[in-house]
This record gives sequence, structure tokens and C-alpha cells, in this order.
Amino acid sequence: MASTKEQLRELIERLPDDCTVEDVQYHLYVQQKVERGLEDMRAGRVLSHEEVRRRMAKWTDK
Repeated sequence: MASTKEQLRELIERLPDDCTVEDVQYHLYVQQKVERGLEDMRAGRVLSHEEVRRRMAKWTDK
């Protein structure tokens, strides 16, 4: 696994030369959220599609 510093370098290299600090922050935020989601998936902290549909039905049925 790449170090944080290496991940930042790779991210910056992928961004356009005219990106803003806010662009970098946004991409870091998204990357962090994706990584957390993948960690949850590996740890089994996920719901099946059917379970999500069941829970959503409670919110949408009136």
C-alpha cells in the first residue's frame, strides 16, 4: 500500500495544472470516503440490496 505522501503525489499528478486548493480538498475527501467504504466492505459492514430496499420502503411508503 502506498504511503499517504505517495497517494497525494499521485492525486496531484492526475489533476489538471489549473486546479485549485478546493479541487484538491474535494478529491481527497472523495478518495477518503471511497477507501472507508472499501474497508467497510472488507469487514463485512454492508447490507444486501434486498435489506436496503426493505429499509427504504419504510421511508417511502406512507
